[in-house]
This record gives sequence, structure tokens and C-alpha cells, in this order.
Amino acid sequence: MRLSSLVFTAVLCAALLHAVWNALVKGGADKRVNMACVVIGHTPAALIVLCLVPLPAFASWPYLIGGMLCHFGYQVFLLNAYNKGDLSQVYPIARGSAPLIVAAVSVFGLGVVLAPLELLAVAIIALGLMSMALVRQSDGTRNLPAARLALITGCFIASYSLIDGLGARVSGSPWGFYGLLGVLNAIVFTAYLAMTTPQVLRRTFTSGLRIFFIGGTASFVAYSLVIWAFTQAPIALVTALRETSIVFALLIGVFFFRERMDLPKLIATFATLSGAALLRFARI
Repeated sequence: MRLSSLVFTAVLCAALLHAVWNALVKGGADKRVNMACVVIGHTPAALIVLCLVPLPAFASWPYLIGGMLCHFGYQVFLLNAYNKGDLSQVYPIARGSAPLIVAAVSVFGLGVVLAPLELLAVAIIALGLMSMALVRQSDGTRNLPAARLALITGCFIASYSLIDGLGARVSGSPWGFYGLLGVLNAIVFTAYLAMTTPQVLRRTFTSGLRIFFIGGTASFVAYSLVIWAFTQAPIALVTALRETSIVFALLIGVFFFRERMDLPKLIATFATLSGAALLRFARI
């Protein structure tokens, strides 16, 4: 398995879409409503996909359940992190910690063989992103609570990346796998909102319809591309490349949310892009 040009391009497109829906969640007045809109907004696209492709094999169902739980944890902690910190701080830490965890588990736990240049590229991308933990937020102060929540979010990202990647491979239908996962995840998140904040659930289908359709569809398409890429290339490499979405998130945060731009952010962005370039030309 290798990171071909087609897979490389598909994952970069997923990175852009991922940054867009994260910005929609962060940019709204009520982030709980926005997150609900995105998660539950997977349902229309997921149902369409399930009508067009075969259902995943029964052997992949344990992965579906595990992935569903990890996605739920990710969504809850990401939302809490966005309530505490800037998009351009929370997003890089959450996404940057995941590649290192995935690479370590892949190599030492799953027996995946990665070339030295590929391991170096993963490390450069991850460290470039995680260096954002040292920058200051928009009011000039450091925000360690947001960084801690973002790091926990990164652990959930690593977990669902591994589980979903392995599940998609044994499913026989990666698109069907994520279509079903999207529906299950929407059901769980809807139940969670109904029990905890029913007013948020009501607003999802009133004032949140724009994000429901735009953000939900963008999120579903983004991760569908990643799920497919997991079946074509090593999970660790796909996970690392997907996190180049920090470049898009940084630009959105600075130009649309007027978040702080400084030298550490520029250095971290350059490191991330350098790692992505190295990853593209590395070979197993």
C-alpha cells in the first residue's frame, strides 16, 4: 500500500472540507447547536449513500460500534474545547496529537512497516501542529485548559482513525461502512442532546438548517474520502496528511475570525507543509 497521487489529492480535499465545517461550528453564536447540526446533518448524505452501495460485512460491525463511541467522545470534547479556546489553537492541538498516536500504534501494535522518511514526515507534521499549544490566544494570554481538552480530543481522533480504518478494510464496502456509521452516530448524538439539552436539538431543525445541510454534508464527504483512503494507503500516513487541514483552519481563523497571527503559527504552518511534502515523495 502506498500514498498515490489520487489518494494524496483526495485526502487534501478532505482536509479543506474538514477545516470548513470546524470553522462553521466555531464561528456560530451557539457552538452546541452548530455541532449538533453537523453531526446530525450527516444523515441525509449517509442515507443516500446506503441506497447506492452494499452494506458493510458483518465482520466490520464491532468496528462500527467502537468507531461510533469514539466519534461521540470526539464530538463532545471538541465542542468543550471550542468553548474555551480559539479555532487556531484548539484545532491544531487536537489534530496534531493524533498522527503520532496512530503511527505509534500502527508500528508497534499492528506491525505496519513505514519507511524512515515516512516516519520523519509524520513526526514533522505532528510536532508542527502540536507546537500551537505554545502560542497565545486572541487576547494575548495562554490557554492551557483549552489545550488539555484539545489533547483529549486528539486521543479520540487517533482511536476512531484506527478503528474506522481497520473496519473499512474488512467491511468490503468502505462507503457503506461510513454511511452506516454516520447514521448510527447521528442517532447517538441526537439521544444525548434529547437527554441533556433538548432546546439545542429543537434549534437544530429551525435556526440551524443552513449548517445542518452545508456543514453536515461537508463533514460527511470529508471523512468519506478519508475512509476510502484508509483502504488504499497506510492509516498512519493518511491520518498525518489529513491533519494538514491546519493550514486551511489557520487562514480561516485569521481572516474570518480575526484571530492572532504570529511567528510561531507561521513556523508551525511551514513545518506542517514541509512534512506533507516529504510524505508525498516518501516511499515504503
